[in-house]
Amino acid sequence: MTKFAPRQGQVSQRTMHKYERESQKCGKQSFMYAWVMDDTEEERSRGVTVDVAERTFETERKIVHILDAPGHKDFIPNMISGAARADVALLVVDASTGEFEAGFESNGQTREHAMLIKSLGVSEVTVAVNKLDVVQWSQQRFNEICSTLTVFLKSVGFRSSEVTYVPCAGLSGENLVKPPSEPQLKAWYSGPTILNAIDNMKSPSRDVDQPARFSISDVFKGGSSNMCVAGKLHTGYIQSGDRLLLLPHTSAITIKDVSCNSAPGSIFAGDSGTLTVSGVEPDELSVGSFLCDPAKPMRRTTTLQARIVVFNVIIPIIKGTQVRLMLLHVFNVIIPIIKGTQAEFHLQSVCEPATVRKLISQINKSTGEVMKNRPRVLARQTAGVIELELSRPICVETYKDCKDLGRFMLRQQGNTIAAGLITEVSVLTVH
Repeated sequence: MTKFAPRQGQVSQRTMHKYERESQKCGKQSFMYAWVMDDTEEERSRGVTVDVAERTFETERKIVHILDAPGHKDFIPNMISGAARADVALLVVDASTGEFEAGFESNGQTREHAMLIKSLGVSEVTVAVNKLDVVQWSQQRFNEICSTLTVFLKSVGFRSSEVTYVPCAGLSGENLVKPPSEPQLKAWYSGPTILNAIDNMKSPSRDVDQPARFSISDVFKGGSSNMCVAGKLHTGYIQSGDRLLLLPHTSAITIKDVSCNSAPGSIFAGDSGTLTVSGVEPDELSVGSFLCDPAKPMRRTTTLQARIVVFNVIIPIIKGTQVRLMLLHVFNVIIPIIKGTQAEFHLQSVCEPATVRKLISQINKSTGEVMKNRPRVLARQTAGVIELELSRPICVETYKDCKDLGRFMLRQQGNTIAAGLITEVSVLTVH
């Protein structure tokens, strides 16, 4: 993704020359393009993306807002925060001999990322088969990777029509923006470039007519000492001068200005942007909070009911297990989820400890039919309905009312153990 901005004039030649000189001094000249997205000293010194970087560019038909999420296992919570705000995904895999296999093994990041993006509502994915130049643009290697991924992506819920495979070489820029010029690739490939594939992805419908729901993913001080919040508007629209409710603090807040690519002074459902705000203390603004319509506010709760699917993970959910709040969809777990399991609950940028208080039922993953009431455990690759208790009040919606704010993930000891959909919310009374 770091090649798009320079090649389309979004980053000046002067800036790229500066990155080239600085990366040469560090002995990392090949990282000059990565520095377009990786801003911090930690990311540049370690050579990995740590936080979600955001950039915008235009194709022939679309304005595309990139959320460059980290791929390293240590930063999966940040990846979840970015993926939860995405409509579609570009999944980059390494075609080098042995590297793809390492990412696709039982605990590999390619598998986990694919499960996460589907569980978080991503509707379409383009798979960039990168570094194919390392294997001499082998069509056999490309087909081998595509065949392996097709079977797996189908197993996590993607239809074949929702997945596109594109061969490329990120370092040289081959087949990223312009059609391939490499004879070995041209001999067998005539499909889209990465940019074409992105341009062909479908834009989802937007709930502009629903009450405003804005999730905060960053807080910072803007010009003239004004406080600013960045994030995504999931439903409704917001414009300068609007009065909104900050939750879970229940504080009234005024929107002084709106910065967004769609239209000056306003932001619409589906857009990411920055709001300049007033009327609230800086310490009340925090990542994971929400701005919403005061006439129809979000629900504050510490208890919710959800349908989950358990993943194939080694770490179990047991009595007392703590998790941070995320939409519950259970992944493959060797040790099961039981009453008392504690984990981290992740929803958008929310991350809170949570405890499984009840196992209400085990259900069929495909039909939702109840197979057993009050089960003692939910084993790996099963689905069920549970009751979760959070350590402190958070704001959520049911999946039926707002899909973005009704999906969550459960993580434990660095592993994603389940994904879920919120079905019922016990509302806290505000006095």
